[in-house]
Amino acid sequence: MRTISFPDGAVVPALGQGTWMMGEDAAKRADEIAALREGVELGMTLIDTAEMYGEGEAERLVGEAVAGMRDRVFLVSKAYPQNASHARLRRACEASLERLRTDRLDLYLLHWRGGMPLAETIEAMEQLVETGRILRWGVSNLDVDDMEELFEAGGSACSTDQILYNLGRRGPEHDLLPWLTERRVPVMAYSPVEQGRLLSNPALRDVGERMKAAPAQVALAWALRRRDVIVIPKASSIAHVRENRAAADLELASEEIDALDRAFPRPRGRVALEML
Repeated sequence: MRTISFPDGAVVPALGQGTWMMGEDAAKRADEIAALREGVELGMTLIDTAEMYGEGEAERLVGEAVAGMRDRVFLVSKAYPQNASHARLRRACEASLERLRTDRLDLYLLHWRGGMPLAETIEAMEQLVETGRILRWGVSNLDVDDMEELFEAGGSACSTDQILYNLGRRGPEHDLLPWLTERRVPVMAYSPVEQGRLLSNPALRDVGERMKAAPAQVALAWALRRRDVIVIPKASSIAHVRENRAAADLELASEEIDALDRAFPRPRGRVALEML
């Protein structure tokens, strides 16, 4: 598995696991837990979740899944913007830690920007680092102007920006990705197959047929082609996890990338960062 380095030198696999909408159906719980554990066994040891997902149910699911293997896993969770203050961030983090059955997060993110001053959120995050509740912090869904403001407010220790990035959402390539690359801040790409909506595209299917790969694998391989992007697809079954893992071994040739560029052209100008 190819790896990505955070600014502080921490190394994670380029392909991790997302958990959006997991933990919300009791009938699927055993399969979802098995899928997460299989992903860890296959080297997809970064698991991303959030207090928002199922109002904590996804965190509870992850906590159950990683029981007995916590030291093998890089745990990421995210805080609601209304909790990103001096008064509330520690309590939100501690609640996430309790649901995850762990004493620390490897990475803690501001889920999106709200009304809290970024300088206050930075200070609250750094306090959590000092107490050992989190090892590093970052943000999610912040565009270039927000990132510039974050750094100006003292946030140069930001470890990542988790954003919506896939074949159909290429706006970040215009300015956000270059800005982050220049500062050696890796991206975490969520919804890399647009919740399945990309998979009916004829060009994606054609490339998959030529490569003897599923369209979803091609979409993942496209995102993984960048050396500064961590891709976090969700999979709720062992079979789906194994399919995702195989995508990390796909190498897209130039003609395949060209075909995808024609089918999913990069915007000609700046596009505001989108989010789901």
